[in-house]
Amino acid sequence: MSRLASPFPKFPEFKFLKLSPPQILVLGFAAVILVGTLLLMLPFSSTSGHSLTFIDALFTATSATCVTGLVVVDTGSYFSLFGQTVILVLMQIGGLGFMTMATLFALLLRRRISLRDRLILQEAMNQSSMEGIVRLIRKVLVYSLVIEAAGAVLLALRWAADMPLARALYYGVFHAVSMFNNAGFDLFRDYSGLTAYANDPVINLVVMLLIVSGGIGFIVMADLIDYRKTRRLLLHSKVVLTMTAALILTGAAVIFVFEFTNARTLGPLNIGGKIWAAFFQSVAPRTAGPNTVDIGGMRQASQFFIVMLMFIGASPGSTGGGIKTTTFTLMIGAVVSMLRGREDIVLFRYRLAQERVFKALTITLLAVLLIVTVSMILSTTEGWPFLMILFETTSAFATVGLTMGVTPELTDAGKILLCLTMFAGRLGLLTLAYALGPKQGKPLYKYPEGKMIIG
Repeated sequence: MSRLASPFPKFPEFKFLKLSPPQILVLGFAAVILVGTLLLMLPFSSTSGHSLTFIDALFTATSATCVTGLVVVDTGSYFSLFGQTVILVLMQIGGLGFMTMATLFALLLRRRISLRDRLILQEAMNQSSMEGIVRLIRKVLVYSLVIEAAGAVLLALRWAADMPLARALYYGVFHAVSMFNNAGFDLFRDYSGLTAYANDPVINLVVMLLIVSGGIGFIVMADLIDYRKTRRLLLHSKVVLTMTAALILTGAAVIFVFEFTNARTLGPLNIGGKIWAAFFQSVAPRTAGPNTVDIGGMRQASQFFIVMLMFIGASPGSTGGGIKTTTFTLMIGAVVSMLRGREDIVLFRYRLAQERVFKALTITLLAVLLIVTVSMILSTTEGWPFLMILFETTSAFATVGLTMGVTPELTDAGKILLCLTMFAGRLGLLTLAYALGPKQGKPLYKYPEGKMIIG
């Protein structure tokens, strides 16, 4: 490869087929999942030496690449060190994006980033322009590695008191990557998650900080670091930070109140443990997926509230899924403006363009339609109570990974359906629609305006 050649893999281009950036992203993630599936099917990926079935390997690879965390086999006991390493690499690639990882190798080899590659990076990072996209990717890589390394050290120091140092270091690295990328995979056996550490302030605080750091998005992270120089924050950062704080505090308060006396969740904990558990279960639905209490043992009101938190999800340009905090904020702003009789949506003294409202409405409606459709199909094929089905479906779409115990018991058809749901949730419904739909230019004319009664 010459010095000026593109560092990215070349997809076949024919006169009748030219791949757009969304199509390349879809094919790229699909290729990563396929490679991960084949690796996880190898006999030495499991502790027993037996090959994992194709459906289960596909589900695990999809869950890891789409940074979801739903599992059909117990990660800590089923997979060997090699299999766990494959999952670890898939989580890192899936969280940062395969184009970001390709850019890392390009920068290390000092290769030139072509215009087409920048267009794909722009689509992958959900940016409105290519300006500064390579500089943003550099920041993403540096921030990610630094935060993951810090989290790994802190977790390893804590776990060194419970296990051998080498194992504590390995656990620290695996869980730091998993939590920062909002993947939710853990190595504790019997699907127990982090329930043994419900009262542990170190584990709770470090894991929550990793989840929030990965969930607010790299744009906000860069803006916060540059704040010392600029003394101002972007509107995007203000909205993300405000809504993230509001959702965490509201979620903790609701879970604390509804689960305070529940003998299967917060009931047995002391007051400090109740507070930690309430906050942790409020942060985890922000597309991360670990749990310190039994989610299946929660009251239905709490479970449904968690469904809503999962649906909202993390923020744009992050490792998380969901419709995103900015979309939810824009929808609330539209409702408030309508109730006040105003035409414009104003946030922090900035007026938002009408097209942003249309985009937010489109994303929300598509997400609702997808979740409802998948839930209806699964309720027919699986036979579980509808709330449990809705919970698993929303968890898959928002790439959360929280479960009420349904996922390991799914039929093959149910597993494939959730794989597609996770794939759509990680890529984004608009990206998927642009990749699969025909290209259409701007219309050359407008139809006359019509009137209809609303409400």
